[in-house]
Amino acid sequence: MVQGAVLVAGTTSDAGKSAVVAGICRWLHRRGVSVAPFKAQNMSNNSVVTPDGGEIGRAQAMQAFASGIAPSVDLNPVLLKPGGDRTSQVVVRGRADGQVSALSYRHRTAALSDVVADSLARLRARHDVVVCEGAGSPAEINLRATDLANMGFARRNDLPVLVVGDIDRGGVLAHLFGTLAVLDPADQALIAGFVINKFRGDPRLLDPGLDRLRELTGRPTLGVLPFAEGLWLDAEDSLSAVADGVLGRPAPPRGGQWLRVAVVRFPRISNATDAEALACEPGVAVRYVTEPSRIADTDVVVLPGTKATVSDLAWLRASGMADAVRAHAAAGRPVLGICGGYQMLGHTVSDPDGAEAAPGTTVAGLGLLDLEIAFDPVKHLATPTATAWGETVTGYEIHHGRVVRSGDPGLIGDEGSDRGNVLGTHWHGLAENDGFRRRLLTRLADEAGRTGFAVAQDTSFAAERTRQVDLLADLVEHHLDTSSLEHVIGHGAPPDLPVLTSGLAASPA
Repeated sequence: MVQGAVLVAGTTSDAGKSAVVAGICRWLHRRGVSVAPFKAQNMSNNSVVTPDGGEIGRAQAMQAFASGIAPSVDLNPVLLKPGGDRTSQVVVRGRADGQVSALSYRHRTAALSDVVADSLARLRARHDVVVCEGAGSPAEINLRATDLANMGFARRNDLPVLVVGDIDRGGVLAHLFGTLAVLDPADQALIAGFVINKFRGDPRLLDPGLDRLRELTGRPTLGVLPFAEGLWLDAEDSLSAVADGVLGRPAPPRGGQWLRVAVVRFPRISNATDAEALACEPGVAVRYVTEPSRIADTDVVVLPGTKATVSDLAWLRASGMADAVRAHAAAGRPVLGICGGYQMLGHTVSDPDGAEAAPGTTVAGLGLLDLEIAFDPVKHLATPTATAWGETVTGYEIHHGRVVRSGDPGLIGDEGSDRGNVLGTHWHGLAENDGFRRRLLTRLADEAGRTGFAVAQDTSFAAERTRQVDLLADLVEHHLDTSSLEHVIGHGAPPDLPVLTSGLAASPA
């Protein structure tokens, strides 16, 4: 049985690290190996609440699902949640721990390195294999001295590293070579091989390039993963989704009409993955939208979560989207607000202590719900269960905003608001409950006048998530050299690997 650990790094952000880690975890889990994912430091506003009561990146929760384990704060001990162009909230072992700028964060990394090491040690004690994910690119040599998640992390823990490159972006061979070449010799010694991701076409066309890459670097390419159209759930960063493009691969409607859903893509959108469960339904076309004309011809508008409610509400007004949302609701068509989007639908949003905005800020909301919101410096985290519309539902809550007054009926018992065609809740993940989702979509379609729309009774969000992680495992099993992968995990990078000299290498740590 294989035992050990490996770090999956990427030539760029969005190269496919999260998907490759999930695929390796699922492949090992299917073979009976006890495996856990790990990301020392993540930067994302897509997060979940774990059973142990903390907050981690959504991708690590998906990878935990692929591994057959419950998510925990050890899987992602440091999470950065951007709230502005230059500031982020720091979440340490699941709990918010202040705000940092890009520069001030450097002063915290020494202490956070110990937190990261402790979490990794606990995982390695409990599991045969830990598959770690890097952050951004290991070639960011300007950040090497304070690196928590890439080559600094690999060096401190003596981890072999696989570098993933996205060929769909172009220039992948140069990306792989250049990533290795800018590293210092000790870092280069840990780079065990490469993986090429998202290839379209006949891989034999790539063989001469891979042969030459091995001649130049002394490292093998462990495999070429083909582009897979069916992968779209649990995106690490919803901002990578193209605005106006249909989310996922919706099946044809079961009734005579489609239901068109527009999800407003705020500048600081968070947990937009709530929309993915809606997009799993046949006949539901979900789009992220950023300008008013896209609301004029849609059936349902969703205001999702946001890490910066006040500033994103200002953007909603400046972009003309606020007027479009109001006009949509005034016409009797449905609007659904989730978390920050729910807060925007009320009369006022206030932030007396500066939890997200300037202290003492109070702004007017859209006035579509009889609701007043005040921000608390302490973030509320919960994984509640309740009954709604005759269905047992579970969800999770991550928010500073609290309801201080509501004159509307609740959506889930006393939680949330139900004002006819305008609905709101602080709960994320509601639409992942199949029975509730069907009732919700039926009601939204009726409010929108899409009487020909019919929900499917056999759609399972959990089954779709399982299918996708199994697809990732199939890609690993069929397109990677799994024997070499096992050897790297168990024995580390081969000794005496060649060192490339470029004159650009980072200073040794």
